[in-house]
Amino acid sequence: MDCRNALVECGGNLDKAENLLLEKGIASASKKTGRDTNQGIIETYIHSGGRVASIVEMNCETDFVARTDEFKSLCHDIAMQIAAMSPKAVSPEITPELELKKDEFLINQPFIKDPSKTIQDLINEHVGKLGENIKIRRFERFSLGE
Repeated sequence: MDCRNALVECGGNLDKAENLLLEKGIASASKKTGRDTNQGIIETYIHSGGRVASIVEMNCETDFVARTDEFKSLCHDIAMQIAAMSPKAVSPEITPELELKKDEFLINQPFIKDPSKTIQDLINEHVGKLGENIKIRRFERFSLGE
């Protein structure tokens, strides 16, 4: 229904309607940032060959959302991002004492599957789709020999 309403509002222009929906998703994500995230899952990713792996704790508001394929897929993508891009911390808000470059924070990195968006953009999209606040709590990356 949101798609239909966006198309009507934008006079049938698909690009404008898509941008409108994206803006609404970001707006809904910002409204949910204060909500508690006490549920979620721990996801692992082991790269082929077994030389690099990662583990990430992703939190959401309810166990219902944590069990959805959409949330599990997001967690897997983020675990894969960690293994591939080797971030140093989740975000500057969580670890302000670390003096890192912007791209060393996970949420600021371009998403490996779609470099036109950041990890924060990806999370915001899922917040809009799932209707719950989503946070990356912590992660660890393992590399053979390090």
